[in-house]
Amino acid sequence: MSDRYSFSLTTFSPSGKLVQIEYALNAVAQGVTSIGIKAANGIVIATEKKTASPLIDSTTVEKISTICPNVGLVYSGMGPDARVLVNKARKSAQTYRRVYQEDPSNTMLVKDVAGVMQEFTQRGGVRPFGVSLLVAGYDEHGPSLYQVDPSGSYWAWKATAIGKNMVNAKTFLEKRYNEDMELDDAIHTAILTLKEGYEGEMTEHSIEIGVIGGGDSEEERKFRKLTVNEVKDYLTNIA
Repeated sequence: MSDRYSFSLTTFSPSGKLVQIEYALNAVAQGVTSIGIKAANGIVIATEKKTASPLIDSTTVEKISTICPNVGLVYSGMGPDARVLVNKARKSAQTYRRVYQEDPSNTMLVKDVAGVMQEFTQRGGVRPFGVSLLVAGYDEHGPSLYQVDPSGSYWAWKATAIGKNMVNAKTFLEKRYNEDMELDDAIHTAILTLKEGYEGEMTEHSIEIGVIGGGDSEEERKFRKLTVNEVKDYLTNIA
């Protein structure tokens, strides 16, 4: 009986579940671990950057994306699905800026992306997106961190993790997280959290880190990815 319902996205199973969403969450759980932490003066998102083969040029692999100057995101799950959502989010941000001459708030972008993901859970002939997103941004309300899941659900978090090691990572964050921590401390905590479940040697080329500060200047409130040298410095300090 359950198999009969598993092939339809728009049909609930007798237990009241959309099983295709559960399958999508399984795809997320097979993705690499990604971390998001909200500090007192900004947000940090970090992720593993692993390739299927050492012959792949890792410089062409991008897990963290800038959506607009004040918003960036990281994904766990299926890369092609994430690419579609990144493009949709960028178009939404560009449309908003063209109309209002300012960048959208993080919450507004999250709602737009979540709306797209939810639509794919009830439209015939399509499947849910096989990714979860961590979206970091800064607006008039300050820095914020959201998680968006394949169902279209979204939550604001102080610190969270997605991907294959998310359960252990969240447990680690619960022990280490402090609302008063500064951005540098949050970066160190994010790296230590990734290290907890990391297989092999972690290098500046095997992880990506994105930050957005909450300083007084507009430049400090822009989202950016840390350079390879910056990541290397943080790893050296931790070691």
